[in-house]
Amino acid sequence: MRSERKKKKRKRKSLKVLGFILLILFIGGGAYATSIYQSLLGTINTMQGTEHKTDKRVEDITFKNKDPFSLLILGVDERKNDSGRSDTMIVMTVNPKKESIQLLSIPRDTRTEIIGRGTTEKMNHAYAYGGVTMSINTVEAYLDIPIDYYVKMNMKGFQDIVNAVGGITVNNDMNLNYKNYSFAKGTIDLDGKEALIYSRIRKEDPRGDFGRQMRQRQVIQAVIKEGASLSTLTNYDDILKAIGKNVETNLTFNEMLSIQKNYKSSLNNIEQFTLAGENQRVDGLWYNIVSDETKTEAQNRLKMHLGI
Repeated sequence: MRSERKKKKRKRKSLKVLGFILLILFIGGGAYATSIYQSLLGTINTMQGTEHKTDKRVEDITFKNKDPFSLLILGVDERKNDSGRSDTMIVMTVNPKKESIQLLSIPRDTRTEIIGRGTTEKMNHAYAYGGVTMSINTVEAYLDIPIDYYVKMNMKGFQDIVNAVGGITVNNDMNLNYKNYSFAKGTIDLDGKEALIYSRIRKEDPRGDFGRQMRQRQVIQAVIKEGASLSTLTNYDDILKAIGKNVETNLTFNEMLSIQKNYKSSLNNIEQFTLAGENQRVDGLWYNIVSDETKTEAQNRLKMHLGI
C-alpha cells in the first residue's frame, strides 16, 4: 500500500515536471513515474543546445537559495537553407522572493548594435548572423542585464506542440482575417496550424508588431495552461516528441527540477510589458526606435527584479 502511494506521488510529480517543461518553455520542471521520467530525461537531453555563461554575473545563480534569474525566449522562423531570424524575443526574469515573473517583449525591428558584428541593425538580425550566442550577447548589451539561460523554439514546429496538448483557447480582442483564415473577436479555439497563423498576423493588425507580440504571449500562456492540466498530460509522449523536435535550451534536467521545486511561487504574479518605440525610416528601412528614457526604464525595472 505504501509503495502504491509512493508510485502515485512520484507520478504526480512527474506530470508537474512535464507541465513545467512547457513552462520552461517559459519556466520549468518536476519528477516522474519511471517510464515518464525516462522519456522526459531523454527529451531534455535532445534539447541541450549552446552553452552560455554570462560575464555579467559576479556570483553564479544558486537555485536552492532562490536567486532571481533571467531567461531569453527566442521564437525562430527557420526554413531550409536559411539560418532563420528570431521573430519572437522575450526576456523573462524570475524572482521567487517577490513571487513574480516579468516578461519583456522586444520588437524584432528594434534598432540596436549587433554585438560581435559591429553594425547597427534590427535586433532579430543577430540570430541570422550568429545564432543563439550573438542574440544573447546583443540582448545583454542592450538591456545591461545578465541573460542566464535561453529557450529557443522553432515557431513552425510550435503547431506540433499545440496539437499535442489538444489545441488551445484564447481571447481574441479584435476581428482578424488572413487569407482563408478568420479569427472572430472573443473566445476562440485554435488547433496547431490556426495558432501559428494567429500568432504571426502582423500587417492585418493596425498595431503591427505589437499586436502580434501580444498574440504570441497569449498562445504561449494558453499552451502552458493546457500543458499543466492532468488530463492533457496523459498525452505526454506526443508532447515530449513535439518538444524534443522543436525546442533547444541550455537548462539541464537537474536545473529544471530545482526551478520547479524552488520557484513555483513566482507563478503567482506574471507582469508583461513591451519595449515600445516609434516606427522610423533609417537608410530606407523601417525600425522600432526606442527612446533612451524608455530603454532606461525597462533596464531599471529588470535590474530591480533581478536584485542587481
